[in-house]
Amino acid sequence: MVSKNYILTICFLMFVLVNSCKSTKHSSKMEKSNEVKSIVTSIDTSIDIGFLDELLAKYPQYFSSYIKNKKDYKLQVIYTQVNRGANGMPDLMHHYFNVDSDNYFYPASTVKLPITILALQRLNELKEKGIEKNSTLVHESSFNGQTTVTNDPTAVDGKPSIAQYIKKVFLVSDNDAYNRLYEFLGQGYINNELHKKGYSNVQILHRLNIFLTEEENRRTNPVLFLDSSNKPIFYQKEQINTNQYPKRDDKIGKGYYKGGVLINEPLDFSKKNKIVLEDLHRMLISLVFPEKVKATERFNLNEADRNLLLQYMSQFPTESSSPPYKDEPKKYWQAYSKFLLFGAQKNKLPEHIRVFNKVGDAYGQLTDVAYIVDFKNKIEFFLSATIYCNSDGILNDDKYDYNTVGFPFMKNLGQVIYDYELKRTYKIKPVLSAFQFKYDK
Repeated sequence: MVSKNYILTICFLMFVLVNSCKSTKHSSKMEKSNEVKSIVTSIDTSIDIGFLDELLAKYPQYFSSYIKNKKDYKLQVIYTQVNRGANGMPDLMHHYFNVDSDNYFYPASTVKLPITILALQRLNELKEKGIEKNSTLVHESSFNGQTTVTNDPTAVDGKPSIAQYIKKVFLVSDNDAYNRLYEFLGQGYINNELHKKGYSNVQILHRLNIFLTEEENRRTNPVLFLDSSNKPIFYQKEQINTNQYPKRDDKIGKGYYKGGVLINEPLDFSKKNKIVLEDLHRMLISLVFPEKVKATERFNLNEADRNLLLQYMSQFPTESSSPPYKDEPKKYWQAYSKFLLFGAQKNKLPEHIRVFNKVGDAYGQLTDVAYIVDFKNKIEFFLSATIYCNSDGILNDDKYDYNTVGFPFMKNLGQVIYDYELKRTYKIKPVLSAFQFKYDK
């Protein structure tokens, strides 16, 4: 008769052997992924490194120079396929090209994406105060560097609100609207919340398009919310962020202009905003498919919040009567903020395609983070990319290669991925009606 101890020993050895094999397999997979400095931290972590290399190589007429000079272009691309199950739940497959979280790029207006999300989250935390997205929001000032806001002539009722600021951010990437949301949230809240949700590399440190010192950006305006009768319902005093963030050594270029003088050294970005492409990509996924990220990483949004964000992300400026962007088609055309798939084109766009995205462009850097949907052909995918378009290496000279390098790349990349999706076999076609919105034409 076999002893009980002998059976237990055999079972233990088999357990060790099986787990050893699993560890070896996992280690091998991670070794293959060493090119990627950080992996998307989500429920769905299927990542392929070589697919995009092979796909882009099939179109040398579009991408050969970009692939050859990917280091100079600071080029990074993430493409996520969406495969629906029988229950409609999405399964995600991520494809990376040259993704490197240690390769700093200036995020420009893409930082507005998490700010809009956090603004609605913060409103949910204050809902007991009687505040909602259309409540009047008055900005006061506590020192000369801050400016006040008491009205908004672009709104139907002439009153500033969180909802109207979010609309401006997505339709035309309005910098003042971002600044007002930044001031409502406060620098400390912004970074604390993003870090808690796993975006540990993020540093959002300043307003946009106005010069303030590091300490002045730590201070944000007092704000007052009013009800529909203009009665005060909540006052938030000036916030001062005392948190210290890890020091950085992020520099770009070989020279820059300051006060009309050329400084022959890289421009220091160590005190400027930082957010990596993977984090932006994951934030968008968490908005479109909240169930695809861990519960601890989800933003505190309800369905109405998500729909508000998705509606404005996909709306064309030509579909907006408030603000009246549709009255300025030469300034704000349909694809004004749709780099991927459409580049800089100004002709009419296909009605069956919508791009839910946020772009950024500054200092020669172009970035777009997008969820692209084709309602007629029933396809959907995520695509994010960033490229540095500054061949002379000089910053602040207003000589960037957006039109000759950046926009053509973005358009061709989006088109190649879109064409691939058209030909790709979908076992189950997605039902996309939830992403169709009524716009204020």
